[in-house]
Amino acid sequence: MSYDADLFGRIRINRSAVERRAASIGTRRSIKKDYQAAWLLRAVSCIDLTTLSGDDTPGNVRRLCQKARRPVRGDLLQALGVADLNITTGAVCVYHNLIETAVKELEGSSIPVAAVSTGFPAGQIPLQLKLAQVRESVAAGASEIDIVISRALVLTGDWKSLYDEVRAYREACGEAHLKTILATGELATLSNVAKASWVCMMGGADFIKTSTGKESVNATLPYSLVMVRAIRDYLELTGFRIGYKPAGGISKAKDALNYMILMKEELGKQWLTSSLFRFGASSLLGDIERQLEHHVTGSYSAQYRHPAG
Repeated sequence: MSYDADLFGRIRINRSAVERRAASIGTRRSIKKDYQAAWLLRAVSCIDLTTLSGDDTPGNVRRLCQKARRPVRGDLLQALGVADLNITTGAVCVYHNLIETAVKELEGSSIPVAAVSTGFPAGQIPLQLKLAQVRESVAAGASEIDIVISRALVLTGDWKSLYDEVRAYREACGEAHLKTILATGELATLSNVAKASWVCMMGGADFIKTSTGKESVNATLPYSLVMVRAIRDYLELTGFRIGYKPAGGISKAKDALNYMILMKEELGKQWLTSSLFRFGASSLLGDIERQLEHHVTGSYSAQYRHPAG
């Protein structure tokens, strides 16, 4: 949509109220037994299984892709009665140089490959290089692009330039989905987080995402509440559904359940699908698999028995 500062310019976020609401999410209700297992299986289908390390190799990306195809052990799925559901993760997320490896390994599946782009994680390179990187990743086979916004534009209140930047990324992505990473821990205030969410959605983002996972503070429930409320308001204004992706620091099944409760309470059941909700995670899947094994057997296994890839 066209840039309109009047839609977000007067936003002011009450931090204490946000923190009180966020603190209530994990305490007002609990999900147990078969219901918890069902929610955790849904969480698996919403994971962007990620490897973004300097020592990534084609070998570990291929293993990650095989884990994405079969994220939960077959015997556990059989015991849960869901072996016929063909559960996979929502996507595999890698650096640009490993896109072609991931695409080839996932051939024949419906699992998309996501690539981080635009000078991830800091984004401190010229705009033309960022746009070239997006186009190269799409050409290499990535169907989802996770871009990082220029935090300085938020911190200086240059919202129009941020809008223009996101619009340029939207055009460069073509048919690929655009996920905009706000790096919430570096935006100073919750009001900035809300305004940046609005600008990214106005500029054409399919998803808004909390973090790169490389900041000192990554996804939190207060940040998520602010972003999800922005999505809800945007839906009411435009009729467009924007996806949400918390990323960084989400490693426990209990945390995943809290984020899913947030999504259901604030946006409704339809947001609990991979088309509108993703976790950016690498170790979360292992803990979910451990919890599912406990549900089946009554015992916890060692973490090393559930490798990410």
